[in-house]
Amino acid sequence: MVVLNRIYTRTGDKGTTALAAGGRRLKHDLRIEAFGTVDEANACIGMARLHMQGQTIDAMLSRIQNDLFDLGADLATVETDKPLPYKPLRITQGQVDRLEQEIDTLNADLAPLRSFVLPGGTPAAAALHLARTVCRRAERNVVELMQKPDETVSQEVVKYLNRLSDFLFVASRHVNDKGALDVLWVPGQNR
Repeated sequence: MVVLNRIYTRTGDKGTTALAAGGRRLKHDLRIEAFGTVDEANACIGMARLHMQGQTIDAMLSRIQNDLFDLGADLATVETDKPLPYKPLRITQGQVDRLEQEIDTLNADLAPLRSFVLPGGTPAAAALHLARTVCRRAERNVVELMQKPDETVSQEVVKYLNRLSDFLFVASRHVNDKGALDVLWVPGQNR
């Protein structure tokens, strides 16, 4: 269990931050950027939820917000040869599977798309689109991190972020009156 009885520690005053299993990294380190962007996506989801209280999607988003803290913990716990005094929290295939099931459930009510969707429609949909784009940035950060020879990232983290952006897209259409209020792209409309 996490206990936070002191919010400022001054340990980051020199531009570094601690990893979960020990060690420090510069605040602009790609791993820190990755889980910081996951945190940003989580905050965007929190803002989107303000428009959906009491709806089924709100309960889904609540679970996702908790998953994103798990994902941040996964990224913050670097693999080492040294045993940890605790079992590290990792994203599981079950969490990815649940997202896929929820995507399928929401998508079943939607008409097929005939064009790309522009971010907008209802305030809830616009907020979900913003969360989606931040999630995609987090995914790009994580994929870049995976390419570094001295870094490890679980494949489930990448899968989860990829499915989450899909979920947020489908959820945005769902809250846009099941797609009826989607704002569709019209290629070359303003030439």
